[in-house]
Amino acid sequence: MTVTVDATDHQGFTLSQYFICLKGIVWREALRFIHQRERFVSALVRPLVWLFIFAAGFRQVLGVSIIPPYETYVLYEVYIAPGLIAMIQLFNGMQSSLTMVYDRETGGMRTLLVSPFPRWWLLTSKLLAGTLVSVLQAYAFLLIAWFWDIEAPPLGYLALLPALLLSGFMLGALGMLISSLIKQLENFAGVMNFVIFPMFFASSALYPLWRIKESSLLLYYVCELNPFTHAVELIRFALYGQVAWVSLGVVLGCTLAFLFGAILAYDPARGFLARRNGPAG
Repeated sequence: MTVTVDATDHQGFTLSQYFICLKGIVWREALRFIHQRERFVSALVRPLVWLFIFAAGFRQVLGVSIIPPYETYVLYEVYIAPGLIAMIQLFNGMQSSLTMVYDRETGGMRTLLVSPFPRWWLLTSKLLAGTLVSVLQAYAFLLIAWFWDIEAPPLGYLALLPALLLSGFMLGALGMLISSLIKQLENFAGVMNFVIFPMFFASSALYPLWRIKESSLLLYYVCELNPFTHAVELIRFALYGQVAWVSLGVVLGCTLAFLFGAILAYDPARGFLARRNGPAG
């Protein structure tokens, strides 16, 4: 039998078989998303509350000076819009990790992981499916914000797509890594709050870093080291057709680190799951 080297990997799977596997996992997540439409709505309620209520109340208190990528003074709600988009992706990443914990308790995860396909491909495919959902949610939020006079340059909406994919991958990979550490479903809420709120508030999502630096130098360094800050800035600059190169490097590096950690954690031979379950027998 002749084996085509450029279309087949060392395990004998062709590129089309990899694509079929990816399609199946994405379709499974799409069906779950369709049957849980309240998840889509709830993902939009949080940022819209911040946009319509919080931003309106603090518009006169928290002024934003001219800082990149803005070329003029902007309203406070315009400034926090990228942070709220990243907030959608952060919550979606944590929700995806919740589904993994649920699947593990109900046996659905075992069905996925016993597939002959490489573990890294299965996890990456699931991560991609969750990221695509968060991208849809982000653009839905931008559509609603547009009626609130929060607009970006037309090309910015197109330039935003790769930034959303990368930031969604990073936050989804973080959620996937966290899901490997959660033993029971009921423990998820506490862990999620422990991760989400410090990451969100200790970032540039709600206020510029120069204002934080004026009040607390320690908090400023914490925000600078926060990967979520760089996800926000990557989205912010992309909306205006620009690239935040430092943030791009940080988000890309954290994505690879979180994904690598999740793949190791879900490895039955040496991951967190193996150490938690102990030796067989």
